[in-house]
Amino acid sequence: MADGGYFACLAAGAIVGAYLSGSFTFWGQGGFALAHSVAGALVGAIVGVELYKLARGIRMSTGIVFAGPFAGGVAVGRWGGLFAGLADQTFGVATTLPWAVDLGDGIGRHPVQVYESLAMAAFFVAFVVSLRARAPWATGHGFYWLAITYGVQRFMWEFLKPYPALIGPFNHFHLMCLALVVYGMVMIRRAPK
Repeated sequence: MADGGYFACLAAGAIVGAYLSGSFTFWGQGGFALAHSVAGALVGAIVGVELYKLARGIRMSTGIVFAGPFAGGVAVGRWGGLFAGLADQTFGVATTLPWAVDLGDGIGRHPVQVYESLAMAAFFVAFVVSLRARAPWATGHGFYWLAITYGVQRFMWEFLKPYPALIGPFNHFHLMCLALVVYGMVMIRRAPK
């Protein structure tokens, strides 16, 4: 099941999704820059794998081995975005809250990278503890719960970022996050009991 074709589709989807999504952020601001996005990589990887599974007639979940590493990677990697400062283009909007961070421009900002890191670290811990306890939500639907959790928490933080709106108050990351939540919910509902 997880053969070379599976991993090729996963990698191709992740790469295309990461760069299309990241670069679209700049297109929405009237410029062009080649950039990448973790949310885009996740969505692209899911599309690539689900198309592969559809072509091969695979109906079971195959992503559980990626749930922990993805959550842990985001929890650690978002600190890199924070330390990169303004150049990373993942900073938050201005705030006067006491935990605001100044990224070198004299403006206190929401540390959205820290918010996301803590949210995904909490998921990682809950997932690992639940796997060890053989909890059905983790062993049977862990990847789908990752998609839901990542989508929900990232959706919230997007309101604290200066990306341009695409539809109403929502930017393209909001829409991708909603798609992740719907995907996870649909897949859990469709899973064999």
